[in-house]
Amino acid sequence: MKAMPAPQKPWSRSSITCGSELMNNSNRTALPVCQFISTGGTIAMKTDPAGNAPVPALSGDDLLARVPGLRHIADLRVQNLLNVPSDYMGPAEWVALHGAVEAALAQDDVAGAVVSHGTDTLEETAWFLDLTIASDKPVVLTGAQRNASEPDSDGPRNLLNAARVCIDPAARGKGVMVVLNHQINAAREVTKSHTSDVEAFKSGDFGLLGTVDDDRVVFARKPERRLRLALTGTALPHVAIVCMYGGADGSLIRHAASDGAQGIVVQALGWGNVNLAMYEAIAAAIDAGIAVVISTRVPNGRVRPIYGFTGGGKTLKNVGATFADNLSPHKARILLMLALQTAQSAASLQALFDR
Repeated sequence: MKAMPAPQKPWSRSSITCGSELMNNSNRTALPVCQFISTGGTIAMKTDPAGNAPVPALSGDDLLARVPGLRHIADLRVQNLLNVPSDYMGPAEWVALHGAVEAALAQDDVAGAVVSHGTDTLEETAWFLDLTIASDKPVVLTGAQRNASEPDSDGPRNLLNAARVCIDPAARGKGVMVVLNHQINAAREVTKSHTSDVEAFKSGDFGLLGTVDDDRVVFARKPERRLRLALTGTALPHVAIVCMYGGADGSLIRHAASDGAQGIVVQALGWGNVNLAMYEAIAAAIDAGIAVVISTRVPNGRVRPIYGFTGGGKTLKNVGATFADNLSPHKARILLMLALQTAQSAASLQALFDR
């Protein structure tokens, strides 16, 4: 993996208590404890005068200091795990974050965990944690669409609301949640739907889990399609995503296969269809022992093996492709990576994606 750019300033403390200079010990111990894990992203960026552009700048301690109301909500223990744009997040970082979250939730006095994260890949990290964290304690991911130099930055409000969800008793058993703009979304369904709006995260056909109102947290539903796959090591299988588009020639499928991919997720069209060239490349990859999962570029709905023309979903199913149900290509990739830690038959993979 390429080396990460160093944060703009070093953080020497990996774990401190928020507001320790502002609250006495008796007040702190009366509050529920949440682990706050900072990973960077826009929420932790400020505009660099030299480049006139946002760059990583704030530690988790700095972030909490910008939200004085937090001292009345929870005792937040800070862990500065990373300070990178979420575009730099990937399997190695997910595994490290998983370890930090699991270690925190294993402590009896910790009610849950809040993770600050960039919004570009926030939904991927949330889904990875949802699949791999066994605890019923809440895990809440939050971020910001506007950096900390902007006068109307949404970061402080999102952090406050994330903490409120983290300590709410009704949040237990809901899996990993994404909280921004007063809205609570489930990890499986949520996706970033706008490049810049503060209300960027949506859950498609299934909608919100709940809202964070001024007076209380309100849950409307519970996510039913929960899965758990244990991590068996620190290195995850190599899985590529290849797009189908008008005129695709299958060369990217062949390249992924020759590059050592153990799995390939195809971002197909409609219900899960490709053209003849892509079909032939997919069939060859499956013959070579590579797991191929079919997703779609359409935002909502399931993929299904319906069409019978060569390259239609039914013909892809017939050659051994797995269908991703309603998972987006990037979420299907994460599930496939975790599944391929152990040997999987086509039937067992399909059963997993159907759950």
